Amino acid sequence: MSSERPALRSLLFVPGTRTGWLAKAEAAGADAAILDLEDAVPPAGKPAARDHVAEAVANMTGDMALFVRINPLDGWAGAQDLRAVALPRLAGVVLPKVNGPADVLLADRLLSWCEREHGLPDGHIALVPLLESAAALREAYEIARAAPRVAYLGAVTGKGGDVERAIGYRWSRDGTETLALRSRVLLDARAAAVPCPVAGLWTDIADLDGLRAFAEQNRSLGYEGMVAIHPSHVPVINEVFSPSPEELARYERLIAAVDRAQAGGAGAITFEGEMVDEAMAARARAALGGGP
Repeated sequence: MSSERPALRSLLFVPGTRTGWLAKAEAAGADAAILDLEDAVPPAGKPAARDHVAEAVANMTGDMALFVRINPLDGWAGAQDLRAVALPRLAGVVLPKVNGPADVLLADRLLSWCEREHGLPDGHIALVPLLESAAALREAYEIARAAPRVAYLGAVTGKGGDVERAIGYRWSRDGTETLALRSRVLLDARAAAVPCPVAGLWTDIADLDGLRAFAEQNRSLGYEGMVAIHPSHVPVINEVFSPSPEELARYERLIAAVDRAQAGGAGAITFEGEMVDEAMAARARAALGGGP
């Protein structure tokens, strides 16, 4: 089931206490919304927020994918969250405070029970483990391989967050201090065959130029999308993680050139000043949605 997860360019956090803001996420063009029951909800408000989020999931319409960040599974709140929101319309669960593969296995088992309860196929709901500690980041590959439903795994290195505190780096606008970390986590995710890895996040709401540069850096590394915290960030992220018309046109020309060369018995050819072969054509076909 995990290989069939759709690519998501933008995943926008929405507080679990503000489910009415889902309309804003859709209007911004977010590919997915993440209703947050963890950090965005004070302890006293969690039961009410859980009810509101469950209602929102049950009544969700439209094409935007819907995720829920539950509370950690080291207490009853997280398990109650899962039971309430694991409904047919839910695309995935964002699992915080993951320390290792055992946390993923527990979440996977609980989700399987919830899916059976609602008559859903096993693996219907994706699982997105958040790597927020040094131990989790070091074990990214094992965490990624722990369950087939793991998807969208990546390094989320927002300013002042759990990862900065855990690693001890000093955040900078150009992201130099986390470049190696984001690259290594991406390699672990790819090696584990996790579909559609996403990175994140940019916390300066007004700095859209900084957001664009950070998104472009993540796309260059090989990420397929980013987590966002504000609707104004969504159009920038969507643009960066979408191929431009010029890129699409070049892919089509490259494929046509390689096909013509192969029909004539040639392999590698010169195309617009570069040497290309079937490997480059396969990459172009994948970018156009034609598969490998």
